[in-house]
Amino acid sequence: MRYLPRHTGRFATLLVAVLLVVITAMAQQKGKASYYSKRSHGARTSSGVRLNNDSLFCAHKSYDFGTLLLVRNPANGKEVVVKVVDRGPHSKGRIIDITYEAARQLGIVAQGVAMVEVSKYDDTAIPYKPKNYELPELNLEIQERPDYHDKPTPVWQKTSQAVPQQHKDSLKQQKHTAPQQHTVHNQDNKVKKNERIH
Repeated sequence: MRYLPRHTGRFATLLVAVLLVVITAMAQQKGKASYYSKRSHGARTSSGVRLNNDSLFCAHKSYDFGTLLLVRNPANGKEVVVKVVDRGPHSKGRIIDITYEAARQLGIVAQGVAMVEVSKYDDTAIPYKPKNYELPELNLEIQERPDYHDKPTPVWQKTSQAVPQQHKDSLKQQKHTAPQQHTVHNQDNKVKKNERIH
């Protein structure tokens, strides 16, 4: 049976400790944040998205594009959720660059550079609803179709039924006689035309 060297266990323990420190550091970062100037409006970022002063975007060195980050200002307790669309910041000592609107919501516009806490935002729902958000239950039971034959007769049908039979007969007679009179009138016109020709 092969035995591992004595230092292997210590090395594994040290490696696990380093990984835990790195994961904890990645979970929440503390450092300085700056914001894009208003002149950078419309500039293309590393991901190809164009910057907008009113959008909630940011630049980060390690997080993937599209990752949502929660940025908190410990001085006043204000928070904002931003989306990683760019790489940076390139200045030493800074951990994140945010857009002007995000800086305004954090209250750091006047300072320019401020200490912030950055952590990954878990919920990917749009527009950033918390995970415990519950949708109302919908009642999807099929209701029985009402029987339309049992409905009362509309008023307009009642009035048409109330017309006396004699009046209906006279209307029918007018319909039949009116076209005949018209044709007779046309025949008279033809006769008069014929008379004029001869």
